[in-house]
Amino acid sequence: MDGSQEIPIDENYEDSSREISRFDESSRASLATSLTQYRYENGRRYHAYREGQYWAPNDDQASMLDTIAHHLFLLTFNDKLFLAPLDKPRRALDVGCGNATDLSPIQSQIGPPNLRFEMDDCCSTWVYPEEYFDYIHIRMLFASVADWPALYRECYNHLAPGGYLEHAETTPITRSDDNSIAPGSMWVAQGQLAVDCGEAFGKTFEQMVLMKDQITAAGFVEVTELRFKWPIGPWSNDPKLKDLGRWNMHMWEQGLEGWTMALLTRYMHFKWSYDRVKEWIRQMRETLLDRRVHAYQEMYVPRRVAFTIPDGKAGESFSQGNPCRQQQQARDSNDPKQEESYDVAQPSFYYDSGLMATDTSPTTP
Repeated sequence: MDGSQEIPIDENYEDSSREISRFDESSRASLATSLTQYRYENGRRYHAYREGQYWAPNDDQASMLDTIAHHLFLLTFNDKLFLAPLDKPRRALDVGCGNATDLSPIQSQIGPPNLRFEMDDCCSTWVYPEEYFDYIHIRMLFASVADWPALYRECYNHLAPGGYLEHAETTPITRSDDNSIAPGSMWVAQGQLAVDCGEAFGKTFEQMVLMKDQITAAGFVEVTELRFKWPIGPWSNDPKLKDLGRWNMHMWEQGLEGWTMALLTRYMHFKWSYDRVKEWIRQMRETLLDRRVHAYQEMYVPRRVAFTIPDGKAGESFSQGNPCRQQQQARDSNDPKQEESYDVAQPSFYYDSGLMATDTSPTTP
């Protein structure tokens, strides 16, 4: 279902006695890391490398939240993991999704042989060779980057001719097609609070609506965008959207503390107390359970972002136009095993993080 259509409502939802969330603590798996060089604050664990540059925790609860978010994308994309029409990419980069290039060393040490994890700051000058990657993936980095146009320029400079950038983003600002979100309600207040937190922190929560124009301005061509709706709660009568809404409700239930604690206690103008934040979370969780409200959040994905061929290289073949690729091909020709390992759909990603797959065919907007 695309973002231009209204979500069908289950008429029996409001009066149902079934529990909204079917999850409990026993269903949560541990994703702990052996590395413990972190900052601990208000019962949560945060990154220490470039401390304060990111607001979300990196503990087991946050890792499980990433797993839930990943499942939401699988449901949305019909079990596909990306939208770019890739054809045997040899080098791919995942930026800041927790399980690849990130500020926190929380990644699993088990993965394919052609995978490398790097702890780095994507907002710094990139040290990779130019035209090095065939695919760059970014997902759910709202309020994480102060200068998005600069990051997109880095992506442009480090993609090979014909390569793709794909950025999937959502927002905490919620909507309802039937006006069940009333003006002045907790739903409206939490959205405005997120905007205010982003302004205080210096990194916007509203990147979703800005990214297509900024990606185009960076030099990319053929930029198109898909828009989706994620129900918050299983209130739709569409089976797929009901399941997606149930998982999204679970993500909100589990995520509210991590999304708000550091921002509200460190950066808001009056620096909320821990107790005030906990009380706000309690009220918001009560709001989530109101079956009269049919809330959803939007999720945008610019796709088919084709990297234009630089001046002077028109007419050259894909590999001939990339000296870095020629060097890698020379190395690969002497190592059949290495060549085979690159010739897969998951070239530089941790497969279990679910960030690579084949093409998908979602409904166009």
